[in-house]
Amino acid sequence: MDGPLPAVTAGTKFDEKPTIAKGSGEPSKQLAVKTLIAGSGKTVAENDFVVANYLGQVWSTAKVFDNSYDRKTRLAIQLAQGQIIDGWRYALAGKKAGSRVEMAVPPTWGYGSQGNPQAGIKGTDTLVFVVDVQDTFNSKSSADGEKVAQDDADLPKVGTNTDGKAPSIEVPKATAPKKLVAEYVLEGDGEKVAADDSVLVQYKGVLWDGGKEFDSSYANKQLVSFSLQQVVKGWAQGLTGKKVGSRVLIVIPPELGYGDKPPQGSGIKKDSTLVFSVDILAKL
Repeated sequence: MDGPLPAVTAGTKFDEKPTIAKGSGEPSKQLAVKTLIAGSGKTVAENDFVVANYLGQVWSTAKVFDNSYDRKTRLAIQLAQGQIIDGWRYALAGKKAGSRVEMAVPPTWGYGSQGNPQAGIKGTDTLVFVVDVQDTFNSKSSADGEKVAQDDADLPKVGTNTDGKAPSIEVPKATAPKKLVAEYVLEGDGEKVAADDSVLVQYKGVLWDGGKEFDSSYANKQLVSFSLQQVVKGWAQGLTGKKVGSRVLIVIPPELGYGDKPPQGSGIKKDSTLVFSVDILAKL
């Protein structure tokens, strides 16, 4: 899978926005991959969720069609069929976190003969990417922080297992709190999440009334990424200021959750108090 690749002429350090020279001559019809910087972190596997910064441009024109560096939000993408182009799936599998990988992706490994008109990519364009792999996670990833005492008998108790299985959530017989609760179960040592950040998480949600599970990334075997601007207020407020690598208990009163308009088919009744265990795996 090696082949001639355009040089990175500026921004040559890991996680610096790169400038890539125009491709010279005819690109290979095969996927070409080169590790520019070899990392020493976790190894990326098929179906993993990769957290990365990247820049993509067209081989023949050097026109940049996308880059995450300027957005200041890293990509969290699953290396699975249908989630990402094949070039990325095959180029990144086996690489380690902390690596900078360059690839030239011909149409058959990219967007095919239809191209991607929205991005200005023609069906004949070979694409060049530089990808800085920050970290990699899978459906068995969990928080890795220090245990914090859960000594309030009126609050739910959350399991502290870090084996990738869903933690238990035991809801007490006490009356549900009227205000938002957001407490560490495991306290990580990563950077703090800001109100306008996006995060990659594992989570499980149960109803205060009866303790029935209504949603879980563990059951779906699918990590979830989202902006705190796009979720219910209880999640946004509960995760703001918490550290990456933490497991957080969040108890959400109805007015900060779904109130009298719960999602159809969710099993959540009107004016339900919701209880979540949330593992903050990465800030994007």
